[in-house]
Amino acid sequence: MINFEKRGHIGIMTIDRPKALNALNTETLNEIYETAQNIAKDEELRCLIITGAGKAFVAGADIAEMKDLTKEEGLEFGRRGHRAFCAIENLEIPVIAAVNGFALGGGCELALCADIRIASEKAKFGQPEVGLGITPGFGGTQRLMRTVNRAHAIGLILTGKIINAEKALEIGLVTKVVPPEQLMDEAMAIASMIAANAPIAVRNAKKAMRIRYLDKLPEDLEEESRLFGDCFETEDQRMAMTAFVEKTEKSPFKGK
Repeated sequence: MINFEKRGHIGIMTIDRPKALNALNTETLNEIYETAQNIAKDEELRCLIITGAGKAFVAGADIAEMKDLTKEEGLEFGRRGHRAFCAIENLEIPVIAAVNGFALGGGCELALCADIRIASEKAKFGQPEVGLGITPGFGGTQRLMRTVNRAHAIGLILTGKIINAEKALEIGLVTKVVPPEQLMDEAMAIASMIAANAPIAVRNAKKAMRIRYLDKLPEDLEEESRLFGDCFETEDQRMAMTAFVEKTEKSPFKGK
């Protein structure tokens, strides 16, 4: 599910489930974690780029796998996502998300683990989980609030609204928007600038800038997992995810 290549001091990790729009299932999350562990051990790498194969960055978590989870299984699935994403976030080298298309739900949450996010003009961002009867479960309630203005984060999460790349730039979710054909060239140019600098200084600068950001994040992520898991014992979650998978119209939510 994950392709990894090295170009000199730069690593490129590609989420590669294009037929599923790179949706995150258990296997993919495990491979992200394992790839991040290997990257952390590679002393030659100075920067990592993450992107998606096909027309999506990551369209979200795999709803087909999630729809029948129990509360306990939902909790564990959320924790598995946190393990994978924290492994990316905690890398000592800078991480660039080259967002080539849909970055929804888990995809937006993965992009939030990067230090720099650049987007194709075709990119779409959002946390649409509430429309499926669940909360964001892979860090969205915490990292989005730590990345953009509080009001924007609350609005995106509570409405489930999907925004385009220009709006993402406006609210500070991404740092640059480029034509699709220029995305990887731009990501490589930024990565090359980073890789040309003193490696220890770059790593220490990243560590210093993240001290306050990471304060209490592990505890907050665990609480997010608990609340995410709670949603999997509701009728609303089962109805909405079944409708999504079966491509039928959702019934009105009942609050049960």
